Amino acid sequence: MYAACAIVFIALTSPLLHRLIIGPGSVSRFYKLFSLSFTAYSIAWIIGWMTLRGHPGSIAGLLAGTAIMGCMLVAAFDAWHAVAKVILALFVLNSLGYFIGGESEAALMKVHKTTAMLSWGVFYGLGLGAGLGLAFHFCQERARRLLAAH
Repeated sequence: MYAACAIVFIALTSPLLHRLIIGPGSVSRFYKLFSLSFTAYSIAWIIGWMTLRGHPGSIAGLLAGTAIMGCMLVAAFDAWHAVAKVILALFVLNSLGYFIGGESEAALMKVHKTTAMLSWGVFYGLGLGAGLGLAFHFCQERARRLLAAH
């Protein structure tokens, strides 16, 4: 189930967010980087959640997953100076989407199960997308400065 969700999430995210990467070839570059970093994030989240369960497991998984994803993103852009900002942005915004989505899902479960599950996905996707937007922005500061100088 988790693997199927991750594959769908990767397939739908890349066409929408590839423009976060500056320069040509952003679609393939985003697919490569996001698929690797989201897979690592997913594995870390599953381990955190399975180990502690409930909200503590969710928080542990979110922290471990966003730390791994953040490190992979800064490594890809050689932007280690931004590692703390990247991880913080990913963790805070992803967590907001995750937990607001959970509240939305719980509230809508009484109305319609599929709608409830989709609402969680929308909020989670918005939170992760916002976190990724900031993360890529922080990782590419140097590239933007170099482009502005020319």
